Amino acid sequence: MQSDANASHQHIQYVNAQQKPPVAQNSLQKITAFMAKHQIAGLPRNFELVYEAMVSRNAELARDLLALGSQPSQIGLDHLGLKHRLVSHCGLADEHVQSEATAALKRLAEQVSLGLIRKQTFTRALETIVKSIREDETRGLSEIMEELEFLDSAARDLIRDETEIELKLKTGLAQIEAAERTAEAARAMVLTDRLTELPNRIAFMNRLEDLYDRDSAPFGTAMLLVDIDNFKEINRQFGDEAGNKLLKRLAAVFRKTIKKHDFVARIEGDDFAFLFSDVGATEAQAIAERLRTAVENNLIFATEQGRSQGSLGLSIGYAMTADTATPSELIAHAQSALATARTTPRHPIAGYGSERPRSLGRNVA
Repeated sequence: MQSDANASHQHIQYVNAQQKPPVAQNSLQKITAFMAKHQIAGLPRNFELVYEAMVSRNAELARDLLALGSQPSQIGLDHLGLKHRLVSHCGLADEHVQSEATAALKRLAEQVSLGLIRKQTFTRALETIVKSIREDETRGLSEIMEELEFLDSAARDLIRDETEIELKLKTGLAQIEAAERTAEAARAMVLTDRLTELPNRIAFMNRLEDLYDRDSAPFGTAMLLVDIDNFKEINRQFGDEAGNKLLKRLAAVFRKTIKKHDFVARIEGDDFAFLFSDVGATEAQAIAERLRTAVENNLIFATEQGRSQGSLGLSIGYAMTADTATPSELIAHAQSALATARTTPRHPIAGYGSERPRSLGRNVA
């Protein structure tokens, strides 16, 4: 078993060490072989987990996967998927929450039902004793005291049971609330990029859909697409870990540079998308220039064994909602502008179309 784990570790390390990503077919074969060797069920969420560990070179996930042993259980695999916030595993959190809530409600219903039965029993005993006293006036004091002591004992038991039920009700409600918070966190995971903690592509597309899902056509919103210049070369020279750190730092710069009501998301690899409201083309151009300057001034990295310093360059394309009718059209316009920006390295910022920039008067400083 240990030898299998070591062999798997060497296999994952080998995949993680490659400078260039393997072709899709080779990746599929390696994932399939790994899953078969370790008897991992062929579920879509398991495939994503192994893909992230072996092909996407998530070193931490790879170590956690190997730590599960040569034949990991499905529970262990699902726990890893939730821990590393894989999209296909986030639905499991909702299922788990629903299961916990159902179990908690069932326990509460049983306790309430038991409490009602005990109350009914006490009421019947009280009615019987009262009736007996009324119908038999010759009964002695000692006999009556015995019955009253019985009622007293029963009342104490009932109060104790009521207190216990109240405690269990509070505990059950707390469990349901905790489960709901877990579900909310899981839903947030689906919309969050794991590396940068920025909103992801799903969140960005949701925002775009909301923007166009109105009675009137969207107006005065700019979409910016940002791409890191030569990011593949940076990864090749310095490694994926250095590239990931760079993306995290870039995300931090973006957060500080934009305003609270603006929106930024990491939509894929080294591509980021922004939405700015109440702006025209003139302000969009100024915002793009400010973003690029902020990155150039704040992100400096060593090159050639640290002997020189290089600044990170960006290419930026932007498009306006006023020129579009659908989210896909806005994205296509921004992509076209970005492609144009990449062809002008001296000033890699371009807006879609050739019309004269218009201003809506927003202060972009």
